[in-house]
Amino acid sequence: MDFFADTSPWPRRLWDVSSALALEEAWETGDWQRQQVLSPGAVSWYLRTLERLLGPDRGLGDSRLRKELTDLLRSGLAPDSQQRRRLRQLMPLVNDGYLDRWAETVESTRPPSPERLARAIATHLLDRGWSSGRLHRWVHDTSQAPGVTLRHLLEVATDLAATSDSEFEVMVPFVSVPSYQTLAEPLPEWRSAQATAAWFRKQGVMQPPRHNGGFIYYLRAKDPVAAVRAAGGLVLRLQARSSYARTGRGRLEPVGRAWVASHPDSLPVQPPARGADVLSLKRERTMYSVTASDRLDDALELAAPLNEGPPAPAVSGAWAAIESLLHHPGDKADPDADRAVAADRLAALVACSWPRAELTALSYRHRPAQPDDLSEALQRTRTNAQRCQLVAEALSKGVKPAVSSPGDVAACQRMARLLADPQKELSDVRVVFEAALRRLYRQRNIVAHGGTTAAVALDAALRTAAPLVGAGLDRLLHAALTLGIEPLDLAARAENSLALVGDPLGPPLTGLLD
Repeated sequence: MDFFADTSPWPRRLWDVSSALALEEAWETGDWQRQQVLSPGAVSWYLRTLERLLGPDRGLGDSRLRKELTDLLRSGLAPDSQQRRRLRQLMPLVNDGYLDRWAETVESTRPPSPERLARAIATHLLDRGWSSGRLHRWVHDTSQAPGVTLRHLLEVATDLAATSDSEFEVMVPFVSVPSYQTLAEPLPEWRSAQATAAWFRKQGVMQPPRHNGGFIYYLRAKDPVAAVRAAGGLVLRLQARSSYARTGRGRLEPVGRAWVASHPDSLPVQPPARGADVLSLKRERTMYSVTASDRLDDALELAAPLNEGPPAPAVSGAWAAIESLLHHPGDKADPDADRAVAADRLAALVACSWPRAELTALSYRHRPAQPDDLSEALQRTRTNAQRCQLVAEALSKGVKPAVSSPGDVAACQRMARLLADPQKELSDVRVVFEAALRRLYRQRNIVAHGGTTAAVALDAALRTAAPLVGAGLDRLLHAALTLGIEPLDLAARAENSLALVGDPLGPPLTGLLD
């Protein structure tokens, strides 16, 4: 439920994509490398990282398929190579039975961890095209059913993964459509105000919105929510086109909701925010304090489309913000990474922020039936840093915080593993963050230099990277406001902390950026 909720905080969101999509992205890099949109170094880094990330994926089985995929990735997948063509032909084998193979491991002598299994299911279903809203309702309803078992959940997940797209009829009504007589009426998808009203009556919509016509789209998708979000993407394109009209003649304005034929409830046309939250703006009371020449203010403005904007300005603005803060033209420490080093530095920052974010949340969720030592100690604290330290000490001693929600229970288990081996756990998390943020950089290059928003991993890149970018900007802003530390200096501190964490001379896990 954490992985599918659009409002989950960044530490509990999905940070990665499915293996199937990652392999498809690997195949696609050949086209962009041929057009010199992606450099050979960027592609080589991705293939090496992908091989490492696919290692624990038991949905790939233990047969020759895994070995073949590994050999193909190690070949470099040159744009016109036979190895690249072979990878394309293997893709159906990866998708077919992927969740069945995971289900088999659950009852094996070496079952996967619950989190590893959940991440595999969630990423696979999302990247197959199911909407997060539909999947969240499925997991919620399934968890509430009497006598439900993990086997049942896996069986339904397998069925969902195998489901083909359906065609949905989506009505998007508009309040205002400038020059609709000449520009909209000739289009087959346009419906006049009278025809739109008739459509609402036919669908049994008792209280239709005020409108001046609408567009009907026939879209193939997995579920109604996914269909409406696809329609929302078309509306964004319409609004982008209409912005080129001369001013003073009105503007294209949708009602804001869309209706799907045979489905009674309307859905928002605007997709949910992507989770790039910078909470320090409110916490430090600087939301409305703007400095025109401040680099962090400039970065926040550049990254603003990341939350709710169209994909192209979202990836372009986000990467411009990251590069402006965490890359210096005179820094030749990592010539192989070049500008991508900014993604690695942001990944280090966010990895250092992760323990503090989770432990802080758990400190406020600890609600025992009767006051205990931990709750009494928490009441006496004045800072979040102290609260984090108290919860970390309790978990290290085997004391479980009194939390009730499954998400909090999972977070406690996650933090217990981290405290037991901080070097390993943070290293693994950092690798995942680097992969997500470098994917954002590659997608930015495809948009900026390839001139397209049709790349296979664009939506997934925004889904996974946006919360991490928000968390990183939040840490950078907080450090600048409270400690006066510049972004590159904070990144250096983060890299030192990750290198020394767990060492007697290293920083405490709850203060990696202090």
